[in-house]
Amino acid sequence: MQTTDTVLMIEPIAFGYNAETAENNYFQVEQKGADIQSKALAEFKIFVEKLRNKGVNVITVKDTIDPHTPDSIFPNNWVSFHKDGKVVLYPMFASNRRVERREDIIETIKNQGFEVSEIDDWSLPEIQGHFLEGTGSMIFDHDNKIAYGSVSLRLDENLFREFCTKYRFTPVVFHSFQTVGEERLPIYHTNVMMCVADKFVVICLDCIDSELERSKVIETIKNSGKEIIEISEEQMQQFAGNMLQVQNKDGEKFLVMSQTAYQSLNAEQISNIEKYCEIIYSDLNTIEVNGGGSARCMLAEVFLPKK
Repeated sequence: MQTTDTVLMIEPIAFGYNAETAENNYFQVEQKGADIQSKALAEFKIFVEKLRNKGVNVITVKDTIDPHTPDSIFPNNWVSFHKDGKVVLYPMFASNRRVERREDIIETIKNQGFEVSEIDDWSLPEIQGHFLEGTGSMIFDHDNKIAYGSVSLRLDENLFREFCTKYRFTPVVFHSFQTVGEERLPIYHTNVMMCVADKFVVICLDCIDSELERSKVIETIKNSGKEIIEISEEQMQQFAGNMLQVQNKDGEKFLVMSQTAYQSLNAEQISNIEKYCEIIYSDLNTIEVNGGGSARCMLAEVFLPKK
């Protein structure tokens, strides 16, 4: 199943700009002012409410003051929850993000009635400088057992292929870039330039500079039976690739994105998406500007079996 009706979200306590992640996350801009946390918290709460109002099961856990984890609002990078009961922990690029991996969060999920059969800890390679940041770096087509991965400091190709072998995904490896000043620099996470839903894929093909790699990605998507909804690099910069399809307890599907992303889309793109599912969008501007991530980054899907 491509979509879940349950997501984990981490409520911010001391949200702010993270200089460690900004080294290769070119979406981040540091805003000054004491109200960044309060604005981010307000955005978070409205976002949660919108999801719950549509019948999506949202499990929220509060962040901690100590240790200070400014990016904890993006849990999908350190953990994923699988339908066979496995919980996977991932190696993280920024050292101050590694303390986001909290056992009590997994216990909270279990206490919500989910079965955890094994915790599969992949975090050790981070000591040697090899990273694989969860569903930020890997985009899963669950139904077709395909994993898309754009190589960057946050996605080590060998680790990605190793993961795909163990979890029986076919890896689709490529390189994607964004223009920063006058340079073409690697996009830090695959999930800012593509989103795989049940019947369609939103993707910025212009970011894949290699014609050979671009053709391979297009061919794979088409062979999987999904429609390609293409976005421009300018729209990608507005987080139009950072979307996630979810469903509610009745099986109704929704594509979740930020207000920034939604407003960047044209009428045809919106119409193409709405052929398949309703759009949920929310204002996440403070989180996007300071954190360099958007709606999809804030949602860790829970596919675990129920007890």
